Amino acid sequence: MNDAVSMNDIAKMLMVIGLALVALGGLLWLGAKLPWFGRLPGDIRIEREHFRFYFPLATCLLISVLLMLLFRLLGKR
Repeated sequence: MNDAVSMNDIAKMLMVIGLALVALGGLLWLGAKLPWFGRLPGDIRIEREHFRFYFPLATCLLISVLLMLLFRLLGKR
């Protein structure tokens, strides 16, 4: 019965998902208070008369690098 998923595994997975959602909510909440977040050099912003396009490329890369480092640190046990 090694292939069956135990209730402990499901509980741990739900806890990790919940903590990730809390962390994401905290980042979104803090992101509104940080003036540079989402306005880094490298973020693409095009504004015309009836058109706006915004893609936070540099911000996405920064978040990706930070998450990669976090997961690598947590993954080494």
